[in-house]
Amino acid sequence: MSSELRGRLILYALWGCVALALIVFRQALLPFAVAFVIAYLLEPLVERLARLRVRGRAVPRWLAVISLYAVFFLALYLFLVSAVPRLFGELSGLTRAGKRFLDALTPERIAEISRRVESWLGSRGIPLDLSGEGDGPRYGLSLDLERSIRQGLGNLSEMLRVHFLEGVGYLQRLVTGVLGFVFRFFFVLMVAAFILVDWHPIGRFLKGLVPPKRRGDWEELLSAIDDKLAGVVRGQAIICLINGALTAVGLLVFRVPFIFILTTVATVLSTIPIFGTIISSVPIVLIALTRGLHTALAMLGWIVGIHALEAYVLNPKIMGRHAEIHPVVVAFALLAGETAFGVVGALFAVPLTGVLAAIFQLAHERALRRLTRDEPPRAKMESPKG
Repeated sequence: MSSELRGRLILYALWGCVALALIVFRQALLPFAVAFVIAYLLEPLVERLARLRVRGRAVPRWLAVISLYAVFFLALYLFLVSAVPRLFGELSGLTRAGKRFLDALTPERIAEISRRVESWLGSRGIPLDLSGEGDGPRYGLSLDLERSIRQGLGNLSEMLRVHFLEGVGYLQRLVTGVLGFVFRFFFVLMVAAFILVDWHPIGRFLKGLVPPKRRGDWEELLSAIDDKLAGVVRGQAIICLINGALTAVGLLVFRVPFIFILTTVATVLSTIPIFGTIISSVPIVLIALTRGLHTALAMLGWIVGIHALEAYVLNPKIMGRHAEIHPVVVAFALLAGETAFGVVGALFAVPLTGVLAAIFQLAHERALRRLTRDEPPRAKMESPKG
């Protein structure tokens, strides 16, 4: 066995050990995957800060990382001080509004709503009895709306009474979950900081696991993956912030209440392409509906305009042509990820799809180049003699 072949076998064995460790300890991978995403988002900023020169000396990467973290924690502190009280205020207002709505569901109010709905449907040729008192063939469907609502509220009250002790246990689990989240949050930030400080040594280590003759292919693969992830991860993060800002502007213009909650929901759910946009639009339109039908339609049109801007302007400009993934592939990846791993799978489905798409595209281009190179040259067609 030649020394070159022996070296390749050792490198392949090392890759096998790494893959085996990832499979065996896959339950512990989530914090490190999140830390890598955070590090990947911040790496361009750290690289720019590390290129700065202070008194003729370059800024160390560890100092650049600490500076970014200091800015982040300052922004987080300002957010908690200014936004959290407003968040609780809006949640309290939303709770009071819900209570007032339920208190307003008197029999007279329900009867009035029933008559309006019956009249509106009847004028359009749809016979419907919502009082449960109609008879005769003219009613295609009969439903006692008041009884149904009262029965539903009664069932809800009974369920709350029966499951009160379970609610206390849930509150205890919630407190424990919050404490666990805080611990995992700082743990992930710590791991991300280590990755950022040693970003280049980690890259050199992985490159050292590749046979020398294949390192050009490895660098080409990393470049293709970076093109995809730069759009999918960094580009999507920028688009989320823009969507949140434009949503807040629309809520302010049309005077829709609970601006902070709705803006936060729209910004966070924008991290999930396609489905996150649809889900975040539902509460916005429903709450805008409390201000009137015209407000709800105007807000719906504003949301459609935001996502048209995202599809035709922001995505091509921010994500770039190389990072584009067809919406059908994105939808399939989201459903597959959610089915296999739940919410976590849906969050990581698109970045992982970007990596796989880069590998597939590179392999496809390589195969086409080989087929073109191996294809025999075609003989020139001789023109017929006239």
